[in-house]
Amino acid sequence: MLSPDAAVATARLVHKVHTEERAMLDVVRLFFKGRQRLPAVIPVGSPREVRVMAASSRVNMMPIVVNSLVQASSVEGIRDGNGDPLPDLWGAWQSNRFDARQTAVYRAAAQYGVAYTVVLPGKPYPVIRSVSPRSMATLYGDDPDWPVFALERLPRGGGKRWRLYDSEHVYELRGDMEGFEWLSTSVHGAEVTPVVRFLDEIDDDDEDEPQSQATRMPNEQETTTRGQVAPLMGLQDQIDLTTFALQIATHYAGSKQRYVIGWAADTEVDAIKAGATTLFTLDEDPAKVQMGEFAQSDLTGFIKSREASLKHGAALSQTPVHELTADIIQMSAEALAAAEAGKERKSQERHTIWGEATEQQMWLAGKYMGIDVPLDSQVVWRDTSARSFAATVDALGKLSSLLGVPPQELWERIPGVTQQDVERYRKAAEQGNAFSQLATMLDQQAAGAPAPANA
Repeated sequence: MLSPDAAVATARLVHKVHTEERAMLDVVRLFFKGRQRLPAVIPVGSPREVRVMAASSRVNMMPIVVNSLVQASSVEGIRDGNGDPLPDLWGAWQSNRFDARQTAVYRAAAQYGVAYTVVLPGKPYPVIRSVSPRSMATLYGDDPDWPVFALERLPRGGGKRWRLYDSEHVYELRGDMEGFEWLSTSVHGAEVTPVVRFLDEIDDDDEDEPQSQATRMPNEQETTTRGQVAPLMGLQDQIDLTTFALQIATHYAGSKQRYVIGWAADTEVDAIKAGATTLFTLDEDPAKVQMGEFAQSDLTGFIKSREASLKHGAALSQTPVHELTADIIQMSAEALAAAEAGKERKSQERHTIWGEATEQQMWLAGKYMGIDVPLDSQVVWRDTSARSFAATVDALGKLSSLLGVPPQELWERIPGVTQQDVERYRKAAEQGNAFSQLATMLDQQAAGAPAPANA
C-alpha cells in the first residue's frame, strides 16, 4: 500500500502524463465536434459576411467515419469455449446498462485511439464504468494488459476529485494543477489495477515513433494519438478550405454582375435601385456611358474538389463512399455488401481487439463475484453486415438441411437476435419436446403399449 505522501507523489507523476496527453486529445475532440480552426487566415477588418462564411465552412466528416464503425459494434452475449452462455456474467453486464453504455467505450476508442473501463466491487454486481482518455491517464510496465497505475479525474467535484488505482488499492485524492491532497484509501481486491484498456488498433511501434518532418497546418498541434480522427485531420482541413473558397466564390461571383462606366450614383439609395432594376435609363451622353456584365464564376471545380476529398477520406478510413457523399443509388444487396466490404474488414479487426478487452473486463467482474471465468470465453457480436434478411435465412436453412448443422446452433446467427432471444427459443423448444414426449406416452398407453423406460 502506498503511504499518503507516496500516493500524492505518484498522482503528480501520472498527472503530468495526463496533462501532456490531454492537450493532444483536445485537438482530436475539436475536430470530431466540428469546432476546429479553419485552415485559412481571415485578415483583420474583413467584412462580416466573410467571417460568417469562414465559421460555416466546416463540412465535418469525422462523426460519420467514427459512427459508421461504432454503430456496427454491439456485444449481445458472452459464452464459454463450449458455446454455453454465462448468465451470471451477463447479469453484471445488464445491471450496469452496458447494452447502451458500451457505445461510449467504442466511440472513445475510435475517436482517440484508446478508451478505458473501470471495474470495482459492488452489490449485487460489480460496478463497470466507461472512462474517456481525456479523464484518465495510465502507466504501463512489462504487462501490456494491466497498468501499474491509473489516475482518473472524477466527473463530480468540479474536476478536482481524483482516484489513483494500483493493483491493491484505490486512493481518493483532491487537487488540481497546483498539487494533490490525499483523502482516503480502500482495498478493491482485484489483485490487478482494475482498469481495462480498449485500443483502436495494436501497433508494436507505438512506443518508438520517429519525429515527424511534415509541415504543420494552422491546426498544427501534432498528435501522437491513433484512432480514426487524427489521420484524417489534414484531409479535413482540405475539405474546410475548399468549402470556404466555394462560399466566397458563390457569394461574390456566383451570379452575373453588371457594371456601368461613365456614370456613378449620387447616393447609396440610387446605387441600390440601379442594382435592382431590370432596365437602365440614364440621362447621360451615350458616347461616355458604357454598360456590361461580368460572367458568373463556374463553381463546378470547387464542388468536384470537395467531392474528391470526401471520396479520398472514404478510401483512407475504409468508410463506404455513399455514407460520406450521400450518393443514394439503386444497389442490390450484393452490390451493397461489396461497397461495405472495407468497413466489414475494419469492423472485424476492431471486434477482435475490443472483444478481448471486453473479455478481460468480464474476467475482472467475475473475480469480484467469485466466478472462475474460463480463459476461452468469448463475446458474441451482433451481425450488422449488409445482407438481405431473406438471403441470410436461406443460407442458414441450407446449413441445417444440407450440412446437418443443428438448428439450435444457428439461432444466434439470425440478424437482430439477442442472447435473451436465443435462451427463450431454447426454453420453448425444450417445452415443446416435453409436450411431444407426453403426447407419445399417452398415445402408447391408450393403445395398450408399454410406456418408454425413460418416460
